[in-house]
Amino acid sequence: MTVQQPSQVRAKELPGEPGLPIVGNSFKFASGKMVATHEWWEKYGAVSWTRAVGNFWVNVEGPDACGAVLQDRDRVFDASGWTVLIGPFFNRGLMLLDGAEHHRHRRIMQEAFTSERLAGYLGPINETLAAGIAGWRTGTMRFYPAVKQLTLDVATRTFMADEIGAGSRRVNRAFSDTVRAATAFVRVPIPGNRWWRGVTGRRLLEDYLRPRIADHRGGDGTDLFSALCHARSEDGETFSDTDVVNHMIFLLMAAHDTSTTTLTTMAYYLARNPEWQDRCREESLAVGSGPIAYADLDKLASLDLVMKESMRLVTPVPGVVRRANQETELLGYRIPKGAYLAVHLWGLHHMAEVWPDPERFDPERFAEHRREDKVHRYAFMPFGNGVHKCIGMYFGGMEVKAAMHLLLQRYRLSVDPGYEMPLDWVSLPRPKDGLPLQLHRR
Repeated sequence: MTVQQPSQVRAKELPGEPGLPIVGNSFKFASGKMVATHEWWEKYGAVSWTRAVGNFWVNVEGPDACGAVLQDRDRVFDASGWTVLIGPFFNRGLMLLDGAEHHRHRRIMQEAFTSERLAGYLGPINETLAAGIAGWRTGTMRFYPAVKQLTLDVATRTFMADEIGAGSRRVNRAFSDTVRAATAFVRVPIPGNRWWRGVTGRRLLEDYLRPRIADHRGGDGTDLFSALCHARSEDGETFSDTDVVNHMIFLLMAAHDTSTTTLTTMAYYLARNPEWQDRCREESLAVGSGPIAYADLDKLASLDLVMKESMRLVTPVPGVVRRANQETELLGYRIPKGAYLAVHLWGLHHMAEVWPDPERFDPERFAEHRREDKVHRYAFMPFGNGVHKCIGMYFGGMEVKAAMHLLLQRYRLSVDPGYEMPLDWVSLPRPKDGLPLQLHRR
């Protein structure tokens, strides 16, 4: 599916609705449910318009529309669309850059995610995971905050060769506040409101990272922080201190928030489906007790199926944002210049037209004999697509498998009969109750 220029085809006007007078659909936007709903698809189809937080939005749903926007073959949909949501908090992070600048920065960062680098990261990852999980006790625990702390510890040790220590709760809270500020209804900093907490969190993260730059510039470390500090373009250009801070804040957030969501969803569904939990555990035990080796990751085939199905059911980043840099067309509809596009990945992953019985936990749908994810080339995009596809997708998959491998060897997981995890959709999905998970010593 391609995006066509207005001169090529006479475009249809977009269907849609403005929402409430003045505020449009800002209240729905602030609740986080704008992209975790089939409302727009059911009313208007794959492409429609509305208004929220003072902007004109185009809702994009379905594999054809989502794929066309993210592939962006004509380079008309800028990633700078994120700026309206997270610009003040993740300013000039890789996800917000476009064109030659994005390509240059991504090429430098890609060196930190090669297979050789990933294999080197796994040792410290395993040590951090083992130490954290060993501190968990049997009985009922709130899994989400515990695993969020664990993934932050992994990210800081791997990316910075550092441990946050006593300030970890403040740093973790700062990341949460910056992410949740993206869906603030009042988008000016008033003490105590969501936007103010995001601005305050961003300042705390800058204060945490900036004093550490000198040590990383002067050392010979192999961590990502050091790589950014030493990066040099072909003409000798280096990252400024501000660029290093911007990239580190974004990468640290992305590395631990999405892994937290995936691990939480996997733990929930494995607790509710003991047959899959046993199947995954048997594969882990067959590999051997203790931490997983890099060469053995592919042996956790059932865990890989569970991970993919969990990301489909609770997509860690349920929506992606773009902005039209010129008037263009999408599936025959006119997209005005300057329009923001909300690409509904959660909706795509829950479409009955693509995924039979979409609300059912069924990891076998990704098995070779079924491969429902191949029914359309853009049926499954938990990491996005195109030039902005998640740079850390393999790092995240490795971390998630390593963590669940250790957890399943040590514990059996369960939840109360009839329990269903209630989700808070403000920014990134998370359980409203923290997921009360029961750990039973094996």
